[in-house]
Amino acid sequence: MLNPRTQQKLRRFRQIKLGFGSLIILSFILLLCLFGELLVNNRALIVSYNGELHFPTYDTYHPGTDFGFSYDYETNYRDLKLRFASENGDNWLLMPIVPYSPFENHSSGDVFKASPPSLDKRHFLGTDSTSRDILARLLYGTRIALVFSILFMISVYVIGISIGCAMGYFGGAFDLLFQRFIEIWSNVPFLYMVIIVFSIIPGTFSVVGRIMILLIVMVLFSWTSMTYFMRTETYRQKARDYIAAARVLGASHSRIIFRHILPNLLATLITFMPFTIVGAITAITALDFLGFGLPPPTPSLGELLKQGTDNLRVAPWIIISAFSTLVLLLTLVTFIGEALREAFDPKQYTVYR
Repeated sequence: MLNPRTQQKLRRFRQIKLGFGSLIILSFILLLCLFGELLVNNRALIVSYNGELHFPTYDTYHPGTDFGFSYDYETNYRDLKLRFASENGDNWLLMPIVPYSPFENHSSGDVFKASPPSLDKRHFLGTDSTSRDILARLLYGTRIALVFSILFMISVYVIGISIGCAMGYFGGAFDLLFQRFIEIWSNVPFLYMVIIVFSIIPGTFSVVGRIMILLIVMVLFSWTSMTYFMRTETYRQKARDYIAAARVLGASHSRIIFRHILPNLLATLITFMPFTIVGAITAITALDFLGFGLPPPTPSLGELLKQGTDNLRVAPWIIISAFSTLVLLLTLVTFIGEALREAFDPKQYTVYR
């Protein structure tokens, strides 16, 4: 159960319509991205064939021979839908709204090239320079960016809060040693390390593995700022009377830290969260734009922005779609952060006597 002061701050946040509305919209976008296969996918959602139901989107791999085709590679469900329609039988299937995957090259001719938006072909935002559906790549790229940024925020908070709180609480040689280590570590160039790390990673690594390596590298070079804040605030809280009273009563170090110090810093930590997410989205987009981020052909906003700038004259719909999506995400998260900062501002609840 939340204490009355926290409940008051949350009510204040709900009253800030711009921030609370942005939270609802961003949550809806995240929900759509998490279940993106139901909306954007080249696999059928449901296939009814010879009286049996199949669910290819979240089911096992189905070769063409499972549905009466002569080939043994994965079924082309768009062709299967056309075949079912021409047979006028009892077989049927349901495709997603956008029947393309983010990795699929789909062109009406023999040359893969960017094509403008088309309602008939269900390329609602057009295709990129290799005939991949832009809406599909935006949806999955947004999902990767949001999940990546949330994992980044959690990792930075865990490391930064743990080390910073320990530095501020215990002080002495432990604090001095970590201060020197942080000063040295902060001078290591982040971009060079990313280039070096990804130049030595074998190409046999999976996409998920390379994404996790990128996450680890970014976290290793981003936790120091949170550590400095936690160190300073822990020093300040440690000197207060309620900490001295807790020690006199025999409270252990862990109880003082987790039951007294951290709860008093919770409001400030919450206000940092959206801005940490903004920094992560911006960083991974910039790295993808420069070619040092997610491995190709992983869908990403930065890769689409790069394509858009390279094909600005011949395919302006690429840059418009990618830039609009990035601006929308950053704007929503920023509005949430500003609302949290205002709602959790201690000056809102301070009484001067």
